[in-house]
Amino acid sequence: MTLARPAASAPRLRILVALAACALLLSACSMVRLGYSQLDNIAAWMADDYFDLDARQKDEFAKRFERLYEWHRYEQLPDYAAFFAQTRARLQKGLAREDVLWFVDGLRARYRALVMRGSEDAAALLATIAPAQLEALQRQWEKDNRRFAREYRLDESEEEIKRARVRRTLDQVKDWVGSLTPEQEQRIALLVNDLPATERLRHADRVRRQREFLKLMAQRANRERFPAQLRQWLIDWEDGRAPEYRQRFTEWFEKRVQMAVAIDRMLTSRQRAHAMQRLADFADDFTKLAERLRVQTARQP
Repeated sequence: MTLARPAASAPRLRILVALAACALLLSACSMVRLGYSQLDNIAAWMADDYFDLDARQKDEFAKRFERLYEWHRYEQLPDYAAFFAQTRARLQKGLAREDVLWFVDGLRARYRALVMRGSEDAAALLATIAPAQLEALQRQWEKDNRRFAREYRLDESEEEIKRARVRRTLDQVKDWVGSLTPEQEQRIALLVNDLPATERLRHADRVRRQREFLKLMAQRANRERFPAQLRQWLIDWEDGRAPEYRQRFTEWFEKRVQMAVAIDRMLTSRQRAHAMQRLADFADDFTKLAERLRVQTARQP
């Protein structure tokens, strides 16, 4: 699958770090078992990195995250295993447009499940954030935005932005299928260059979302309304996009779907086997993680 980094998925999850850490499971490319076993520590580090939590907040975060973590490992891991197994079965037959859309819808559904489960606890913790901690968050955003600009070459020419886009895509494809032939790289580069440019619009939309979050946080004292407002903001993350970006993204998404199908059709049997094994490994990792965690819990006094 090369449509996107699944739930990259997802700069929008950086705010709600408890959900962000779980969502990493959908975009991780290696060491899933090791990473998942340390998810509570990773989430705590991310939360502190963004908000500079005090001791009481750190303790509260740990307690609330553990509830989400427990639900996730018992109810979601088996679902993830089944999802990747189904993805593998579809890939084995050769991708069609509906398969790519099914995969993307599956990622979105699992993201929504995380939001619905974790947003109440997240809202309770966010309600304790002090003004100085929001300033720390904005400083971290500035670092993130500069990193985004560097990665996507926003301060350089359009040609350099295109070259960086091609390099990223080729790396993503190689990560799933192994090495590519020079001819395949050229064909993929042509497909990528046919995509509408979205990088600068994406950057502007990131800043918009950050501003929206600050406005949302101004309502955090209302304990009755704030959780629902946060949940809506997380789920309806496309709302409020500039008309130009909305149109450009629609065009980009459709071409990206077509590109995924086209790349699938140029794969050799070896490359397809490589991708199939990756998906099988994901399914196996999630299955074994769920089994191991159940055994560990059963042994606890």
